[in-house]
Amino acid sequence: MHLHILGICGTFMGGLAAIAVEAGHKVTGCDANVYPPMSDQLTQLGIELIEGWSPEQMSLQPDLYVVGNVVSRGNPLMEALLNAGAPYTSGPQWLQEHVLQGRHVMAVAGTHGKTTTTAMLAWILESAGHQPGYLIGGVPMNFPTSARLGAPGSPFVIEADEYDSAFFDKRSKFVHYRPRTAVLNNLEHDHADIFPDLAAIETQFHHLVRTVPSAGKLVVNAREEALSRVLARGCWTPVQAFGARKEEPGVLRARGEPHAFDVLRGSLQVGHVAWNLTGEHNQLNALAALAAAESVGIAIEAACAALGRFENVRRRMELRGTVAGVSVYDDFAHHPTAIRTTVDGLRRRLKPAERILAVFEPRSNTMKLGTMKAQLPWALEDADQSFCHRSGLSWDPGAALALMGERVHVADNIDELVQAILNEARAGDHLLCMSNGGFGGIHAKLLAGLQARG
Repeated sequence: MHLHILGICGTFMGGLAAIAVEAGHKVTGCDANVYPPMSDQLTQLGIELIEGWSPEQMSLQPDLYVVGNVVSRGNPLMEALLNAGAPYTSGPQWLQEHVLQGRHVMAVAGTHGKTTTTAMLAWILESAGHQPGYLIGGVPMNFPTSARLGAPGSPFVIEADEYDSAFFDKRSKFVHYRPRTAVLNNLEHDHADIFPDLAAIETQFHHLVRTVPSAGKLVVNAREEALSRVLARGCWTPVQAFGARKEEPGVLRARGEPHAFDVLRGSLQVGHVAWNLTGEHNQLNALAALAAAESVGIAIEAACAALGRFENVRRRMELRGTVAGVSVYDDFAHHPTAIRTTVDGLRRRLKPAERILAVFEPRSNTMKLGTMKAQLPWALEDADQSFCHRSGLSWDPGAALALMGERVHVADNIDELVQAILNEARAGDHLLCMSNGGFGGIHAKLLAGLQARG
């Protein structure tokens, strides 16, 4: 089958393209912005990439158009294929019909930690010899690619996004996956561009719960009131809870620091994790992955050993370089809760005299709308200094961050922001750059500026 993928350079659609090629399909694709690293990965797979949405692409005459959710009505190519009556589907729908059928699907859902937990789970299964298929919305350091088909009949681990499937299918992507094991990691209001409130997202999560068979497993964060409300709407599947702060029968919990902790079920220790990851959020991600792996017969102790060799995902507290005693990190955090937990994770591993300079841009659709601007001072309170990129916002981050006083600096462009950071940075500082985009190459600019400064 020849597939032409619209929006191919997104992490989900790019991963789908890689799996389709591995499955023997011919794949071409287009996007508004064809650029590395995804463009390089796709080119290496022999996929022809086309810049833009020209209707001339209809001449390719594929068997099927696979439409990403970046495409909306009014898109020239989409209008052309609608007018022609050409066959099309969404990415999640194609994946369910052509890849996931007959597999033990292990779906990892949640507002935060989906990518990291999916990578953890895939690595645990790989270490146990399962040769799983997977689709991860990031670049896992333990694997050469972000997606693969896996061995015939093996489990398939997928990052289960609550964002909508396509302009013609406003259901969450994860409703298509029909998992036998589903992780519900956490749940907050996000994606304010499509969900008016938390209750609307809870409804989508309950749609996911409705698809999990009674012979399957739900792995659920015991700390999350929103998830308790989701299950109260109806649950037909055995639940393995995790993350309780105190002993509860059957619930998996952690005892110890996030970088080295015992795993307990009730009062019984069943494993120990020692690794390089930081932050209580990653401790919870680990518990979720361990519980999910157990649902396919992998002992907690063996899964803990695999996590000891887990190398995380690119752009999750990734050290980009150290110059003149100043370290520069890249992290994907963009929601206030993620920003807070990321700062906290770094803080826990630093000496008291070492400073954190938090550098961030409110770039997600939710943050651009200003929906959560009031939470930013709370998110950044453990940073010594904070630097915000103002460009593209309809609200004033200076006003939102005014409570932080002299500990915050807001800049209109990247170069101004870089200069402000360089003026403040000194040996022993840690520059934590947080964005769900490229952030204007700020990491390289900071490292170059530090080098030039001497």
